[in-house]
Amino acid sequence: MPTGSGKKLFVGPRFRRIRQQLGLSQTQIAEGLGISPSYVNLIERNQRPVTAQILLRLADAYDLDLRDLATADEDRFFAELNEIFSDPLFRQIDVPKQELRDLAELCPGVTHALQRLYAAYAEARQGETLAAAQMADRDVGTRYEGNPVERVRELIEANRNYFPELEQAAETLRDELNVPAEALYAALAARLREKHSIQTRIMPVDVMRETLRRFDRHRRQLLISELIDPPGRAFQLAFQLGLGECAQHLETIIGRAGPLDDAPRRLFRITLGNYFAAAVMMPYPAFLAAAEALNYDIHLLAQRFNSGFEQVCHRLTTLQRPNARGIPFFLLRVDNAGNVSKRFSSGTFPFSKFGGTCPLWNVHSTFDTPDRLLKQVIELPDGTRYFSIAQMVRRPVAPHPLPQPRFAIGLGCEIRHAARLVYASGLDLEKTEGTPIGVNCRLCERENCGQRAEPPITRTLILDETTRRVSSFAFSNAREL
Repeated sequence: MPTGSGKKLFVGPRFRRIRQQLGLSQTQIAEGLGISPSYVNLIERNQRPVTAQILLRLADAYDLDLRDLATADEDRFFAELNEIFSDPLFRQIDVPKQELRDLAELCPGVTHALQRLYAAYAEARQGETLAAAQMADRDVGTRYEGNPVERVRELIEANRNYFPELEQAAETLRDELNVPAEALYAALAARLREKHSIQTRIMPVDVMRETLRRFDRHRRQLLISELIDPPGRAFQLAFQLGLGECAQHLETIIGRAGPLDDAPRRLFRITLGNYFAAAVMMPYPAFLAAAEALNYDIHLLAQRFNSGFEQVCHRLTTLQRPNARGIPFFLLRVDNAGNVSKRFSSGTFPFSKFGGTCPLWNVHSTFDTPDRLLKQVIELPDGTRYFSIAQMVRRPVAPHPLPQPRFAIGLGCEIRHAARLVYASGLDLEKTEGTPIGVNCRLCERENCGQRAEPPITRTLILDETTRRVSSFAFSNAREL
């Protein structure tokens, strides 16, 4: 970020996003920066530049990292728009890539609207007729929420998977408890009992059956299944505390999201409760300091904070505090059928919103090597390289003869950050050849891939009964228009 006194930047949409994340009006932020509200308005509309002096005042007045004005969000929005406009639906519309990038940077609100419209279209196209029926039955002025899971993922991404109110509340709670990680469960149980009159009970599986946690409001009991391991038990107690002690913070964050239907509102509240629980188990300052000191050794972090492998990986994606950031990780969780149940990114990795992942990414190979942590350098078609690790996790324990749930966790970062990871020790990252992958098959245009499951939707399929290629699909090099 330039700091020369004569350097001017037009970053209106990003400036507006930061102001909104701070919960400030244009008048309030103008007072803090010593400029007029009308000048703030012009900055946000990209009709006036942001000078280096204003940037420095912004960082000083609101304790911000100037990297908050970086292009991570715009890169993600551009990747999502590129995915949408690759659909055959837009075959007759040749939208230049630069126009998509301009739209992502200048009009993030329009980008969000397009994503939600396309998500609704994709659901209807895939046979989810209920969504189409809901749209038809509502008034023209009624909003359409679509898939609540995707809606909540959008909200998490909009906040960069970082919620300062919950972080501060979690740190305050840990300071009050003042116990080491191994004593956290007992301290949380005591807090629930003494402050909220809630008794915690570990219950046998034949009583809980398929339920892992249940709060009995009438008897004031929190029932935890014996199937949950110790880190999971502490997590569930912290979650319950979060719903009670952080209710106002939760409502404030949800309120910032704007109008929400009941399903996404409830799911967002649960997600925020889970965020708080992880922050209680792994308080931000102590966790970040340990992560840096241990070179992000996940197993050692899990031991130190009495947490699980997946819990630590997830927590690593939330280290986005201004002036105290960790490595910007991305995380993916898939089952052995390739279904994606989690995806988070505090960086620029272009996850597909409307499909699966590339089978050449070794996150899928962990099911064949359940006791090994796999490492890989991956390279996208545009040449961007990432370093990733992957491991299979089992959770929770399942009584015989039920199968134990298995998931693969993939965690990665841009190659420029990889030298800070213990897993890259001894590797020449510049010379290590990256495995060529795509976002997913429908968007990947790499030829002769033996793992290809479907042709790219941006190319014309070639069918030739006289030839059998390595790939099941051959396609033209010319884009469909």
